[in-house]
Amino acid sequence: MAGGEEREGEGRPARADPLARLNTELDRIDAQLRALTEAKDRIQGLLEAVVAITREVELPAVLHRIVTTAMDLVGARYGALGVLDDPGERLAQFVAVGLAEEEREALAQVGFPHGRGVLGHLIHHPQPLRVDDISAHPASVGFPAGHPHMRTLLGVAVSVRGEIYGDIYLSERYDGRPFDASDENIVVALASAAGIAIENVRLLEQVRAGSEQFQRRLLPTLPDLRPFETAAFYRPAVEPHHLGGDWYDAVPLADGGVAVVIGDVVGHDLDAAAAMASTRHMLRALLFTLHAPPSAVLAQLDRTLEAITDNPVTTTSLARIEPEGAAWRLVWSSAGHVPPLLITPDGRTEYLFADPGVPLNVDSGMPRHDHTHHLAPDTTVVFFTDGLVEHPDHPIDASLRELAEVATVHASLPLSDFVRALADHNPSDGHDDMAILALRTPSHSHAAPG
Repeated sequence: MAGGEEREGEGRPARADPLARLNTELDRIDAQLRALTEAKDRIQGLLEAVVAITREVELPAVLHRIVTTAMDLVGARYGALGVLDDPGERLAQFVAVGLAEEEREALAQVGFPHGRGVLGHLIHHPQPLRVDDISAHPASVGFPAGHPHMRTLLGVAVSVRGEIYGDIYLSERYDGRPFDASDENIVVALASAAGIAIENVRLLEQVRAGSEQFQRRLLPTLPDLRPFETAAFYRPAVEPHHLGGDWYDAVPLADGGVAVVIGDVVGHDLDAAAAMASTRHMLRALLFTLHAPPSAVLAQLDRTLEAITDNPVTTTSLARIEPEGAAWRLVWSSAGHVPPLLITPDGRTEYLFADPGVPLNVDSGMPRHDHTHHLAPDTTVVFFTDGLVEHPDHPIDASLRELAEVATVHASLPLSDFVRALADHNPSDGHDDMAILALRTPSHSHAAPG
């Protein structure tokens, strides 16, 4: 152009397309929103996981829940939690999740890891560890035969009361990417909550052990009741803070008979345990002083409890076993208690259903009745509390049938093993404590005198 005049647009930078700039900005905002949403979802998942972990009351369940939660939070295929031994130098326990059955069987031949290699590095250097290639790590010692291929690792220590309890190990994200800082942060947060949950369960176990020891001290050691064989078993409720009111007792009588009793005080606290102890001791005193049928003894016990205590409602069953010719006779009276279970010498079962009577501490003026049943030699009678059969999802009749089936299967066991088998295979949900007292009449060679 003449005079060196510039043409329009020459020598100036081209303007960016406004629409392209807008799309770029929208993409950036969309990526930020997605990241915020993902972070929110992770935080929400972490909070829900913490709640779920703290609901567990058994240590194995807590450890397994910690591992599966960590896997879910970061999308890992494999996960484990290694628990350190007392010196804190090697793994004493290893909870692994994600292995196929054949992989688990193969590794069972070599045993779980004890903390060498990269796992050992985390034990001695308990800072969070992210490894993109395990085989290239200086501490790597390779994998045992049968171990699945693992390339990536995220390890985070779990501490309890300031001491390292163990380590969370995660491997192989499902999307194939290595673990990132976000994964590390969420697992570190989980590990903090896991340490609190583990400590809570350990404290609950101490409470449970103390409660169980206290409860057992309130229960008697069965006396020598020969020629009868007797065995008893008590198990506390699953809930560790529950003190139960279940009890049993057996007393040899001056007239040659034997008295057995099973009972259950309503409630799961110290008051119930104290009421159980006072009721048991009162009943023992009455058995030694009153030479009367079970119904009369229970009636007197009820009047005494009403007069001098404010004990809660109590169910119980009191029985006498006394000679009857060459065999034995069972005489019992019930105060609202579940019926005894009878097992014949050939393994058949029968519940001794009768008038259940009114529980103690309800109305001491109500009449009580005695019931009688012949007992052949080698007959087993099982007295138990309702904690052995109660389940919120099952009708009581179905639970009683199931207990009778269990009794039939194990009837040939020695009596101490038999009562434990009933406790181990019972149809209840474990929410209540349970007491069992079983008595077996002598064989023909030791039958009652004629």
